[in-house]
Amino acid sequence: MRTLLFLSLIFVACADADEPAPASLYFPPLTGSGWETATPASLGWNEGAIPGLLSFLSASNTRAFLVLKDGKVVMEHYFGKQLVNPSLDFTATSAWYWASAGKTLTAACVGIAEAQGKINLDAKTSDYLGVGWTSLSLVQENKITVRHQLTMTTGLDDGVADKDCTEKPCLVYKADAGTRWAYHNAPYTLLDNVMTGATGKDLNAFVNEAIETKIGMEGTFIKSGFNNVFYSTARSMARYGLLLLNKGKWAETQVIPPAYYELMVNTSQNLNLSYGYLTWLNGKASAMVPGLQTVFNQFLTPSAPADMFAAMGKNGQIINVVPGKGLVVIRMGDAPDTASVPLSFQENLWQELNKVIR
Repeated sequence: MRTLLFLSLIFVACADADEPAPASLYFPPLTGSGWETATPASLGWNEGAIPGLLSFLSASNTRAFLVLKDGKVVMEHYFGKQLVNPSLDFTATSAWYWASAGKTLTAACVGIAEAQGKINLDAKTSDYLGVGWTSLSLVQENKITVRHQLTMTTGLDDGVADKDCTEKPCLVYKADAGTRWAYHNAPYTLLDNVMTGATGKDLNAFVNEAIETKIGMEGTFIKSGFNNVFYSTARSMARYGLLLLNKGKWAETQVIPPAYYELMVNTSQNLNLSYGYLTWLNGKASAMVPGLQTVFNQFLTPSAPADMFAAMGKNGQIINVVPGKGLVVIRMGDAPDTASVPLSFQENLWQELNKVIR
């Protein structure tokens, strides 16, 4: 946390947020392993800085690293051993967990369900989970809506012993819904039950039908304690990043409703300007971070382009999308530090990337 506080004092010039998006994007086929590539040299990138970037990634416990430019793979590197079989190297076919980077995937599913008329974002959460899903009074509980769950503003206490616990005794009052931003896993996780109750489909069935089959992505949510954790290959994570880069559209298929996509990638409330719908935003005047109520008057990731937005999870799971440069950056791996969301690591990563990308 000291590193993060130090970073709050640093401002690094960022790329122009108004740089136009690429005229066209490449989308890999829905089936097979084919994926067009581009070389760093062809893009005018600094190839001499790549060994330093790879050294940084290896030293920080990275398993997979990809960079897409306009949809094409420019960098793809794998490090270390597989999780389930340590005798095998980590490769393009190895699965890894997204941790909280999966929050943005859940957010997209909620938006798709809303477009289907299954979910009302402004409805009380109790309309889907039943009255008494928290330990709050009825008046307090009735103020919590699905939208509050998407924006981390439920007002439930994130200072409880287990922030992941979704059981009633763990869901206690801290503030009225909409008046306090706090990074809290439990209300987010309960969106899974909201979706299941609203759509009549379990989480994996809905994700597969709504997103995976439409973009050639493979992955699955696996229950881990109170949490549902998404696992996929790095290339599947990159496919999802490419979907976000193209404003929720895969080639000619609109997957995430356009209006909802805009809600995901823009400030969702006036408490933490750097947070959309379960999605982190760069380039805002201020930012809040997990575990603190401090407002830092700086960009979320000062060294990254101002228009970058991100999905981030524990142990450094990262999807970075930079519309103005047509970039998607993927990192999977073990813990580079002890943070619940890898903000300091993401800053350090962009310091290294800036030496390569021109």
